Amino acid sequence: MWQSTDIVQATTGKTQGVPFVASSVAIDSRKAQNGALFVAIKGERVDGHDYVKEALAGGAAGALVHRIPKDLHKDAPLIVVNDTYKALVDLGSASRRRTKAKIIAVTGSVGKTGTKEAIRTALSSSADVYATHGNLNNHIGLPLSLANLPPSAHFGVFEMGMNHPGELSFLTRVARPDIAVITNVEAVHLEFFPDIEGIADAKAEIIEGLNKDGTLILNRDNRFYDRLVAKAQEQGIRHVVTFGTHAQAQCRLVNYTLQDMGARVEAVIHGTPIVYRLGTIGRHWAMTSLAALATSVAVGADLADAAAALAHFHEPDGRGRLHRLQLPQGFATLIDDCYNASPSSTEAAIAKLAELGTALGGGRKIAALGDMLELGTGGADLHRSLLASLTQQGIDKTYTAGPLMRHLHDALPPAMRAVHAASAAALAPTLAADLRPGDLVLIKGSHGSRMDIVRDALLASFSTATHPKESVHAV
Repeated sequence: MWQSTDIVQATTGKTQGVPFVASSVAIDSRKAQNGALFVAIKGERVDGHDYVKEALAGGAAGALVHRIPKDLHKDAPLIVVNDTYKALVDLGSASRRRTKAKIIAVTGSVGKTGTKEAIRTALSSSADVYATHGNLNNHIGLPLSLANLPPSAHFGVFEMGMNHPGELSFLTRVARPDIAVITNVEAVHLEFFPDIEGIADAKAEIIEGLNKDGTLILNRDNRFYDRLVAKAQEQGIRHVVTFGTHAQAQCRLVNYTLQDMGARVEAVIHGTPIVYRLGTIGRHWAMTSLAALATSVAVGADLADAAAALAHFHEPDGRGRLHRLQLPQGFATLIDDCYNASPSSTEAAIAKLAELGTALGGGRKIAALGDMLELGTGGADLHRSLLASLTQQGIDKTYTAGPLMRHLHDALPPAMRAVHAASAAALAPTLAADLRPGDLVLIKGSHGSRMDIVRDALLASFSTATHPKESVHAV
């Protein structure tokens, strides 16, 4: 993928030692195997230069450094630059220049990773698709992902995240997308913004790098739609495609119904009625599928093939994956949605809990909720506001963990109020002890609230398996 001479040209570095060919790019020495280029990034706590020898011994083809570590062989395959982080960005930019792939960028307050994976699934039916691994979506992850874009790819799908103004402006100018998707604008990262309007403007930064002949895909239902369209017009973007339930959405949801641990979706895509099977449950996933189909049409993929492929789409880990728990006297079902949380995504998860309760029937619907972080001074009220969703969806019991979730716990009616704990670790054994056969349990919280501890405790306590899905076919 990368000749050492190409790396030198891209980074204006200097070679030392033998020339090499790298098959991939890595910043973690443990992943710099099988011919990878190891980029030694100096971070706040860890300096990659301390692991160059380890990376080369483990199979790395060469290393990119801005200082030469001690105890290396004189012929060690190195490229020396002034700044390895800048060099990584240069590699990502060089990869973007040489690729013939259509580049798709995805951002939004919630749903970035799920939308990225849905687009990958839809497009994979007809072409070679490369997509961001996991959520490598920041100032390091995006250029690293770009640097690993295979020359054979027809499409590259890249997730872009931010929690401060200016971050997306940088990322989008590196990626220069042909298609930009903004899933939504919600009350996330309010700690770093004066208001939600500020978040909308920060999300709109993705438009700055969008090719002028490219396409912007927007959620027509979002209250900041007009603001985002105005930003697009300021940047000279002519092609805007919309999805949602709004009557004017070009990719419009008509009907959504549960079907065999999945869903049947009826939609109209650019005037064409279509019915397709979605391999997961949740109305928010139906909206995600519309964004994927809008993207597929925008890049010229076959609509019918893309829709049929969505039968095989499932939630990324930590974002709604189902697990069966083997209790002494029967089974319970766990909804693992603990990767992250905001008010809007938590409300969507509660709605999914209710939907699954209808589909599975019989047992209690239990929400185990950890703190939603980075909400600023309105955090207490936003946590209390979840009571409306819990009540509307008929949730039976709510367990809470963390100081912010204490506000919700105190607002819960006695019949719905279960246990509050100071932390996820303190909540885990209580929840495990309280489970009954037939229970359906949602685990949800911001990454920093560590509700993964609760999930892991339940998975360790009971024999588990990913919930079996019915065989799926396009309708």
